[in-house]
Amino acid sequence: MVSAAMQSKKLRILVVPFFATSHILPMTDLAFHLAAVRPDDVEVVVAVTPANAPIVQSALARREPSHASVEVATYAFPKVDGLPPGVENMSTVTVANSPLLEAAATDEALIRPAQESLIRESSPDAIVSDLHFFRWNAGIAAELGIPCVLFNVVGIFSTLATWRLALSGIVKDTPPASSVTVPQLPGPEISLPVTELSEFLRNPPEFSKDAGAYFMMLLKSSGFISNTFYDLEHEYCESYAESGYMKRTYCVGPLSLPLPPPARAGTGRSACLDWLDTKPAHSVVYLCFGSLTNFSDVQLNELALGLEASGVPFLWVVRVKTWEPPVGWEDRVGDRGMVVMGWAPQTDILQHPALGAFVTQCGWNSILETIAVGVPVLTWPMVYEQFITERFVTHVLQIGERLWPEGAGRRSTRSAEHEVIPAKEIAQSVAKFMEHGGAAEAARRRVKELSPKAHAAMAEGGTSNRDLHQLIDDFIAAKASAAGTTTS
Repeated sequence: MVSAAMQSKKLRILVVPFFATSHILPMTDLAFHLAAVRPDDVEVVVAVTPANAPIVQSALARREPSHASVEVATYAFPKVDGLPPGVENMSTVTVANSPLLEAAATDEALIRPAQESLIRESSPDAIVSDLHFFRWNAGIAAELGIPCVLFNVVGIFSTLATWRLALSGIVKDTPPASSVTVPQLPGPEISLPVTELSEFLRNPPEFSKDAGAYFMMLLKSSGFISNTFYDLEHEYCESYAESGYMKRTYCVGPLSLPLPPPARAGTGRSACLDWLDTKPAHSVVYLCFGSLTNFSDVQLNELALGLEASGVPFLWVVRVKTWEPPVGWEDRVGDRGMVVMGWAPQTDILQHPALGAFVTQCGWNSILETIAVGVPVLTWPMVYEQFITERFVTHVLQIGERLWPEGAGRRSTRSAEHEVIPAKEIAQSVAKFMEHGGAAEAARRRVKELSPKAHAAMAEGGTSNRDLHQLIDDFIAAKASAAGTTTS
């Protein structure tokens, strides 16, 4: 049987994202851009499990009609005792099933066989695999003699800070109640409480166990793709490149650009956009905490009461569909606030002129989206590297402020250590940030300066566009080299 790669003269790239929507969407965007910038040279396949295929298909459908060649291939998710069939995404799993899915999704013995079978059957010329998971794909690619480049779903700043801390060893000697300063980091000094660091930094045995495998993956890979743009993180991009962590770094973002045009009235438009139409410019606070954040009912109640007391118009996306607001809250808030349960059209919302600020958990995709449209932020990080990203937003870019004030309660990457932030503190933070002549206006001026730079990076000839072309050229060169080796 002749393989798909042998039948096609095009460069065939296989993209393998992790089982989370926050990973699948930017990697699908990457697949689209790789195929779109060189449609005569490139075809891309996004490999996911069956339950995740609709996410890829929906993301591709939102793109303008294009001659870019992007396919979707599926491989089986393993059967896991206690995990219901079809539960394959960290962004939609219930809290009860989350530990089971996370353990399965990161288990090489469970996941690798199906992925390796698909890789060998599809015979790609190159692989793009998730940096944070699926490290074994770099080894498979090395066995096949093809390049494997790793995709990073967070920014260079957060990645650099994390590895400076990891390699310095200072965290293990720091008391849990103390803070650490990131060593050898350009720009302003960045300090974080130990409680706000990722688990593998806080748990030395966990780091020791992962470090060897992680660095072996880096050595076997051909480079590193980051969803960022040079003008946003130039000091940190240069420092990362000089660190020698990776052979080559490609900055190719924001991959969500170009943003689709906002939906117009009468075209199946969301009711929340019609509601925004009734509000003055820059008056509404939009709250959305991403697909991996889980608030307790107690915290949701405090947030509801805080928004009520702030007096500021708000649009709030709540993922906990079983939550009900405090008695009488909806009547008291009236038309000043709107709650959306589940999903909301975030890109349309962020582009709406009524938006005054975005309350975000500091997920990197959301930060890039708000920069692309020029909306300031209030930060409320919850997990992983989000606390480090917050420092980039508030200390380096200065395009927003913490919503969770110093002293209002302990923050932690461990949900059990989070303290509830009271309604009074939330109300004061939101009202002060949004007041006329307040911090939101200064932050908006700064983020508005970054927005055109983001678009310029993705335009033809921009820094990110050039790196996309360079990535393809490097893959083509590797393919030619392998072919020459085979025939000689």
